[in-house]
Parts: sequence; structure tokens; C-alpha cells
Amino acid sequence: MSREVVAERRGQALWITVDRPESRNAMTFAMYDRIAELCRGANDDRDVRAVVLTGAGEAFVAGTDIAQFVEFSTAEQALDYERRMDTWLGAIEDVRVPTIAALRGPVIGGGLAMAAACDLRVAAPSARFGVPVARTLGNCFSAANLVRLGALVGIGRVRELVLTARLIDTHEARGIGLVSEVVQTEESLVPRVDELVAQLASYAPLTLRATKEMVRRIRERMMPDEAADLVALCYTSADFREGVRAFIEKRKPAWRGV
Repeated sequence: MSREVVAERRGQALWITVDRPESRNAMTFAMYDRIAELCRGANDDRDVRAVVLTGAGEAFVAGTDIAQFVEFSTAEQALDYERRMDTWLGAIEDVRVPTIAALRGPVIGGGLAMAAACDLRVAAPSARFGVPVARTLGNCFSAANLVRLGALVGIGRVRELVLTARLIDTHEARGIGLVSEVVQTEESLVPRVDELVAQLASYAPLTLRATKEMVRRIRERMMPDEAADLVALCYTSADFREGVRAFIEKRKPAWRGV
């Protein structure tokens, strides 16, 4: 069990906090496993009326811990990772009650995918969003994660964000529909999420559950038939190995397109 993921009951909500602030809450595989386990467990607790995902310190989640990729060399490793990622994020999407991402600081890569898997996203002013893999690692976002983001902001906007590898602030994120709400101050994030939990808990639970499930089914229809070849193309490349080394060595990668 990962000790870097903390679960706490706050009234009618289960709060799940990623607690690895020294790494800006970068996710290990064990941490993803733990979050998925907690989400599945929430479905068995009839007193839980909402699940909140957040991060400790000054970050939500700055992506997957790059050390997890050092040994990657085969297509099967890459495809297994993406299958596992979809299972982890699917557990968030399958929670029967509304899920809220309470966001501050970096919401990057895998962190952005986690936020997109939630039903609602409430951001503090410090939150920054992006998928900068084109300038950092040289891997790619999976089809499932592109669909998750595309369902929120549109495919054209997703393409622009990934191709430019830029980070956007809360003002732009709110404008394109990536976040549901931006609070005025860092300190008002948690109280506002508590208010939102109380509001959701007062509504008809079957209406909320049915709406969540219908949206999930619609999003599934947006998935391409096949994308494994594109995942393998990036994760088995010399560029990806160079990107991982450069990230760990804190230098700019030298891309060669191979």
C-alpha cells in the first residue's frame, strides 16, 4: 500500500490526497494503484456522496514519476503501462458518485489526465495545466487520454496544447472549459470544494449516477479502433530514451527523430 496517497473522510466526501510534495506529487505506479483501490472502495460505502482528488503542498500532480520509465525498452512495456493507466483512470471514472479534482500548482501530463477523469475540476489561482511531452520526454499521450481531454475542450484545442507543449493558466483553462470553476484565493479552494460536496449531496443520487454513466458511454464511442502502433512508435524510440535521461540529468534533450 502506498503511503504517499492519503484517504480521509470529511463529512459525506472521501478526500484522496496525493502526498509526495518533494516531487511535486509525481505519481509512481503504486500510487496510481492505491488511488484506484480507494475509488473502488468508495463504491461500496453508501454514505459517500462525493470523492475529491487533490494534492498536498503546492501541487496537484506534476505527472508520472519519470524514474518509472528508465527501464522501458519494448513496445509491450509501453502498451502495458497505457493499459494500466486506463485501468487506473477508469476506476476514477467508474466511481458511482460525483468526483471533484481540487487543483493547485502543476496539473501536468498524468496529473491532467487524472483531473480530466473527474467530473468537476475546481482550481486555485496557482494551477497550471499542460501536456509538455513534446519538449520533455518524447513519448505521447494515449488515445484514451486525448479523448478525455477532447471531450472537455475539443480535439482542436487538445492538438494545439500538445503540439505547442505550453502550460496554460487558470484564466485560459476556465475559458476553454478545462476547469469548472476558479476560486479567488489559494485558501478558498478547500472551503469551496466542501460547499460543492454539500450541494451535490443534496441532489438525487440516481440522476447524478445515470448522467455520469451516460457521459462515460458517449466518451467510449469516441475511442479509435487502434492506436497501439503510435504508442509503441514513441516509447520504443531513441528519442524517448534520450528524453528520460535528459529529464533525470536536468538538461535539454537532443531530439533526432528516431
